[in-house]
Amino acid sequence: MGGRERPVHRRDALGAGAVLLASALAAGCARGGGEAGVRGGDGAVRGGDGAGGGAPASSPPASAAYGSPAPSPYGSAAGPRRFPGWPGVITHGPRDQPRIALTFEGRGDPGLARAALARIERAGARVTVLAVGSWLEAHPELARRILDGGHEIGNHTEHHRDLAALAERDEHSAYEEIAACARRLRRLTGSIGTWFRPSPGPGATAPVRRLAVRAGYPHVLGYDVESRDHAATGVPAVLRKVTGELRHGSVVGLSLARPVTVAALPLLLTEIDRRGLRAVTATELLS
Repeated sequence: MGGRERPVHRRDALGAGAVLLASALAAGCARGGGEAGVRGGDGAVRGGDGAGGGAPASSPPASAAYGSPAPSPYGSAAGPRRFPGWPGVITHGPRDQPRIALTFEGRGDPGLARAALARIERAGARVTVLAVGSWLEAHPELARRILDGGHEIGNHTEHHRDLAALAERDEHSAYEEIAACARRLRRLTGSIGTWFRPSPGPGATAPVRRLAVRAGYPHVLGYDVESRDHAATGVPAVLRKVTGELRHGSVVGLSLARPVTVAALPLLLTEIDRRGLRAVTATELLS
């Protein structure tokens, strides 16, 4: 769009976002399958600045009207907390509060991760990133980038191995998968991270749960809404899956560095706001 753009008002942004969401859901998977489909064209997802994806690169996402997120009281390098009355594996927060937690697996293309964080912050949202230790080893600056954005960072094992299967064969190695990532987080941020989530999925067997407690994590963070973005054929599939199951207190499982997820974020965040929900960190959700 050439020249000076007119100011974007919140009501206009929400209206435009709702229209875009409806259009995307109606379109289904007609725009082509797989992640390659969402990378092509004028709306291609590119690493770095987060431009493009859900809309042409020349147009700001509707969520741009919301501004940057305020600093989170839980966005510093805080350690794990115990939440009395909540189970060892937490899958959702209170159902009587209009808040949800978007949680992201931290691994993959660092440029896409930065693009995702930029889009999240333009919407005024805060999220929880469960980082793989080897990913942080390759990109240590991302730990501080996550915290500086008002988000929180947690532990998703050192190498993203099948932790339940590993624990059955070799409990020491399974424990080290948790402990090694915890040590890396401590070196990079000053704490072992706010949450632990086992790999590859959100659940935890009894042995894994015991190992997590031993490593310093009172709770395992699961989720009740799985985006299935790892298998999504396009943006509409991600939107349909998440928005169809989202409710007060939901914890949503997403990937930080998948093109289809980054492309879906502006529409997803707009729909969250349209429903009167706030996207907060998992710690805020439970606090």
